[in-house]
Amino acid sequence: MRTILITGPGGSGRTTVAAATALEAAREGHRTLLLSADRTDTPGTALGTATGPVPTEVTEYLSAWRPDAAERFRQDLTAFQTRAANVLDLLGAARLDAEEVTPLPGAEELSFLRALRDAALSERYDLLVVDLPPLPQALALLALPEELRRYLRRLLPPERQAARALRPVLGRLAGVPMPADWLYETAARWDVELAAVEAVLTDRNTAVRLVAEPGPAGADAVRAATLGLALRALRTESLIANRALPETAPDSWLSSLLAQQRKTLADWRESYDVHPVPHLGRDPHGPDDLTALAVPGVNPATTPVGWPVTDRLAEDGVLVWHLPLPGAIRDELDLIRRGDELLITAGPFRRIVALPSALRRCTVAGAGLRDGELRIRFAPDPDLWPAAGR
Repeated sequence: MRTILITGPGGSGRTTVAAATALEAAREGHRTLLLSADRTDTPGTALGTATGPVPTEVTEYLSAWRPDAAERFRQDLTAFQTRAANVLDLLGAARLDAEEVTPLPGAEELSFLRALRDAALSERYDLLVVDLPPLPQALALLALPEELRRYLRRLLPPERQAARALRPVLGRLAGVPMPADWLYETAARWDVELAAVEAVLTDRNTAVRLVAEPGPAGADAVRAATLGLALRALRTESLIANRALPETAPDSWLSSLLAQQRKTLADWRESYDVHPVPHLGRDPHGPDDLTALAVPGVNPATTPVGWPVTDRLAEDGVLVWHLPLPGAIRDELDLIRRGDELLITAGPFRRIVALPSALRRCTVAGAGLRDGELRIRFAPDPDLWPAAGR
C-alpha cells in the first residue's frame, strides 16, 4: 500500500488538492481512502459528498474519512480507567464519565495518528491520501510518534527487572505504592502502537506532497518544510504549485502577480518536481472542478531517503555519516552528542536520533555542510574499537 501525505501553508488549498489527488487515483482504478485531519468538512465540500467519523463511499474506488478525535479520546480514557481500577481505588480517585470528558491538548493528534495507522494497515485500500494539518502543525504531528517513544523508553525502560525487584523497598521508603506491572504493560502497548505509526511514516512507500501558492510566502514555507521533512528522513514526492494564473493576464496587477509566480516556479523547478495547478477563478466544488485542476497522478516509483555511513578509515581514518538536509544553513546547524544519541538542530527544527551501531564506538571528529548534505565525521575510539589501532 502507498501513502501520500499532503500538507502546505494554511490557505494554500492543500485539502482541495488532497481530494483531487484521491479522486484521480480512484479514477485510475486504485482503491483509495482520503483521510483528513480537518475538523470542518472541507474535504466534503471539495468532493461534493459529506464526510464524517466513519469512512464514506464517494465513488466506487474512493472513500473519505474524518475521524472523531473527541469520541476516540473518550473511549481511550474509559478503557484506561478500567485497566487502572485498582490503583485509582487505592488513591481514592473519582472516575470520569464519558459525557464529561473533553479532549486534552495532543489527544486529537494522537487520535489522528492511530487512524492513519489503522487505515494504512487495512487491506481494503491500495492508496492512502492523508490530508494533514497546515505547516508547521503537520511537521510536529509527524515527529510525535518518534518523540513519544523516546520519552516512554526513558521514563519506563523495558529493562525493568531491577525496578521490579526494588519496588517493594522503594515503596516503603517513599510511603506510596510504586508503579505496578500494569503501568509497564500500558507503556509497552503504547510503544507498540506508536511503533506501528512510525513504521507507516518511514515506509519506503510513503512520501510527502507539498502544496503552496507560487510567491514569496509560499517559497519561504516550502523551504522550511523541505528542511523539516528532510530532518525526519521523509521524501518530498512533488510540489503542487496551486492557483497558478494563466499565462495571459489582462489586468496590470495580475501581470505583476503572474511575473512573481513565474519567478517562483522557475526557482522551484531547480529543486523539485513541480506541477502547476490552475486557478479556476472560484473555489473548486465537486468532481468536475477537481478534475479540472488536473493534479498529477501518484508516482509509483519510490526513492527512499537514506542516511548512509561510508567507510573512510583507510583514507582518512574516519567513518562519515551522510545526512541530506536541503535548505540547511551552516550558521543554523548544531550537533550535540549524548551517549548513543545525536541531537541535531537545523534552523527551527530539532531531532534526537540514535547513532548507527558502528558509530557508537566512535567519537565525533567534525562535521561539514556541503551541497545540502551534512557530513559528520566519526573517529574510532581505541578503547572501544581495538582493531582501529592495528
